Amino acid sequence: MDVLDLARWQFGITTVYHFIFVPLTIGLSPLVAIMQTFWYVTGDERWLRLTKFFGKLLLINFAIGVATGIVQEFQFGMAWSEYSRFVGDVFGAPLAMEALAAFFVESTFLGLWIFGWDRLPKKIHLACIWAVAIATNLSAFFILAANSWMQHPVGTVLNPETGRAEMKDIGAVLTNPTVLAAFPHTITAAFLTAGTFVAGIAAWWMVRLVRSGRPEAVETARTVYRPAIILGLVTMLAAGVGVAVSGDAQAKLMFDQQPAKMAAAEGLCDTTSGAPFSILAIGDLSNDCENVRHLVEIPGVTSFLATGDFGATVRGVNELQDDYAEWVGDWEDQNGGRTFDEDQRFYPDLGITYWSFRLMIGFGVGSAALSLAALWLLRRRGSVTGKAWFGRLGIAALATPFLASAFGWIFTEMGRQPWVVTPNPNPSGVDGVWLMTARGVSTVTGTGTIWTSLIGFTLLYGVLAVAWYRLMHRYAVEGVAPSEKDPSPDARASRGPDGPDRSSDDAPLSFAY
Repeated sequence: MDVLDLARWQFGITTVYHFIFVPLTIGLSPLVAIMQTFWYVTGDERWLRLTKFFGKLLLINFAIGVATGIVQEFQFGMAWSEYSRFVGDVFGAPLAMEALAAFFVESTFLGLWIFGWDRLPKKIHLACIWAVAIATNLSAFFILAANSWMQHPVGTVLNPETGRAEMKDIGAVLTNPTVLAAFPHTITAAFLTAGTFVAGIAAWWMVRLVRSGRPEAVETARTVYRPAIILGLVTMLAAGVGVAVSGDAQAKLMFDQQPAKMAAAEGLCDTTSGAPFSILAIGDLSNDCENVRHLVEIPGVTSFLATGDFGATVRGVNELQDDYAEWVGDWEDQNGGRTFDEDQRFYPDLGITYWSFRLMIGFGVGSAALSLAALWLLRRRGSVTGKAWFGRLGIAALATPFLASAFGWIFTEMGRQPWVVTPNPNPSGVDGVWLMTARGVSTVTGTGTIWTSLIGFTLLYGVLAVAWYRLMHRYAVEGVAPSEKDPSPDARASRGPDGPDRSSDDAPLSFAY
């Protein structure tokens, strides 16, 4: 394996692993804030217990996510230094804004929330978790703005003397139509993940308590875990609609901005009017569309996804290959000479793009199944269920939105190939602001260095994965605390002159110490 292959594997492994934690943090932080808001408004101790329970799981996930995310910045400057040289003036700006305007706020107020339960007034403490929730989603926006610029460069010019892309309009970068489509899709997917997480764990606990047969356990299932399932269910239903609507808008935009990605996603080799949506295809999906056969299709749906018209013409991979070769070749011939080979492929690997797109959609079935089951079993007011299959479904559904999100990003990034910065469709694009992945890799980093870091990161991430799972499992199976006292300073003062006991079992989020 050469440096390019190793660098791509390293970035792929570390990024996919890191993104496991991202959607849960984005979606769960607002849900924990909602739980605490319910407690603040109603004074109902049940919501305090749920806030503490899911708050612990949020903190574990957040900590691992931060630890794994730090590696990304180092890879840009090391294994992908040529990429950083070319786009650093543009790509670095939204990342710096993410750190200054979002992550610092997020981490600071999260610390105040962890350690301020018995030090801050209830209203201020509640504001801290809402600041975390808002900053987490703002952080996602800035990172998506950087990524969206790679998908669709705007607000930029090419400096012919330095050979670098230079920013001329930060407003255009932050209002890029690509990020305006990607942000709601990513956020709603994160809420779908968090809603499934809350409902799945609560469903498992409800079944376990009801099947125990003890009256007090059944009452806990009804008064504590049922509200959590309802909150997760409402979140899943709203987020599911949001994912579908925003996904449709994003697909239409990508058919315009990155037609080769969407043609590859359908295994569409030849330009077709009334293009069908392929459910199952066989053949060689990696070698010039040879011998590809679509066994199951839905007529006209791909044309509808692209334009809103079931009979519209959608360009295939073969035509797009010729278009890109002619367009990019003509521009390079006029600006210093052609630099790519005549057999350069300008569309992504069809197999990876085709199946990652379908797995992204297919894994959404897990959340849908849990939603339908919860709607049916809990349709009567105050009802609970002890059906074992519902508890098993809750656990099984937990992984599905994580997998859907992971395959969605694999589709997004692998579908961009062979570009690390995608050229905009001529003639409306930014001339010259594009970069092939093969040219973004470092020219001085050797294979030995990348092999060492790749093995090291993989082993370290494996250890972190075990730690994350064991911590999440440990606190999930402990369940909601039997009771919680109001830890705010005013409440503690009203209970007597004793100050907070740091050694007691009910110290706020004591595991964090």
